[in-house]
Amino acid sequence: MEMNREKLCSSKADGSSDSGYHCSTCHDDEEWSNTSRGRAKSRSLSASPALGSTKEFRRTRSLHGPCPVTTFGPKACMLQNPKTIMHIQDPASQRLTWNKPPKSVLVIKKIRDASLLQPFKELCVYLTEENNMIVYVEKKVLEDPAIANDDNFGPVKKKFCTFREDYDDISNQIDFIICLGGDGTLLYASSLFQGSVPPVMAFHLGSLGFLTPFNFENFQSQVTQVIEGNAALVLRSRLKVKVVKEHREKMTVQNGIEENGVVSASLEKEVGKQIMQYQVLNEVVVDRGPSSYLSNVDVFLDGHLITTVQGDGVIVSTPTGSTAYAAAAGASMIHPNVPAIMITPICPHSLSFRPIVVPAGVELKIMLSPDARNTAWVSFDGRKRQEICHGDSISITTSCYPLPSICFRDPVSDWFESLAECLHWNVRKKQNNFAVEE
Repeated sequence: MEMNREKLCSSKADGSSDSGYHCSTCHDDEEWSNTSRGRAKSRSLSASPALGSTKEFRRTRSLHGPCPVTTFGPKACMLQNPKTIMHIQDPASQRLTWNKPPKSVLVIKKIRDASLLQPFKELCVYLTEENNMIVYVEKKVLEDPAIANDDNFGPVKKKFCTFREDYDDISNQIDFIICLGGDGTLLYASSLFQGSVPPVMAFHLGSLGFLTPFNFENFQSQVTQVIEGNAALVLRSRLKVKVVKEHREKMTVQNGIEENGVVSASLEKEVGKQIMQYQVLNEVVVDRGPSSYLSNVDVFLDGHLITTVQGDGVIVSTPTGSTAYAAAAGASMIHPNVPAIMITPICPHSLSFRPIVVPAGVELKIMLSPDARNTAWVSFDGRKRQEICHGDSISITTSCYPLPSICFRDPVSDWFESLAECLHWNVRKKQNNFAVEE
């Protein structure tokens, strides 16, 4: 099977602050190979495409996925280093640098957590008064009575720039992000940027904190190092998800007859397709929802049917998401620098259905099986949950827009420390040695 690596083209529009690369795999004008494929005739990965295809199937992406964009937001980028391994930069050499000094920062605080009010105020005062930075804060954060009624915090609050999720676009106005809370704040930061993501600095002020390596005690010196560009980076790959839904219009039917007197054979009528796209950091979960029946969905890989999932559902996760829901479902844990996609069944109705890891460059497609007894439900990082019916499809590929997470030490040390401290990986009492006989 022929494999072609897509070339990234640098596009710089006059007057625009976005100097990122253009990758056809992450734009609306991309070609999704054989998106209208039906149920394949064979389960073999080497089998020919389904009958009726007018052109021979050809892989359009590298096994290692699209080359990730290395510019993050308006001013941040990754320091160039010639040490590469199989077209992927050596994780130990991934360092943050700035094209221009950062001036704007987005502060994300966990909502409805009184313990974060004081750290939030201290950080904002330090950023505005000590570093003279423009601070962006979500509008609902400032609506907290403890912040709105604090007269001492009033002068600082007046300097903030506010935004509302799903209403205001701040993608080209943020130089870097600071998260105060748990892992959910990092997932929320990822959802705000559907394209290039600015560097993210996450402080451990939540319950688990697997993705938040920084402690808040010495935040001044740590933030200063980031502003000066002295920090290691881990590029957490994201999934680009495309949901195609057959838009159906319900009609009023009385005694099986429409208002115009024509006998109706169905209560729904197809009137077009609805297409939605998401950037996902952890996982895409397809489950059976409220139904008591097993889920019954087909999983395609590069156009070929590889298996049918019968059980509670299936998880398609990134390496970052391998330590989340997938780990609870029995999957292996993958370091974020490994280019891969993990497929994990949820309570499968088969003893031999084990989780598998596939190359990051493949295209997965999930559809409801023709003989499924019920519909399925899909969610993206635990959000945007929606129903999947017959004829709908979910296409999943590796995005070329990763999330650049700033490390406390380096990508390897931070990850293993999180495994030991948060998940207690291989933490046990050591075996005693034999006593030496004199």
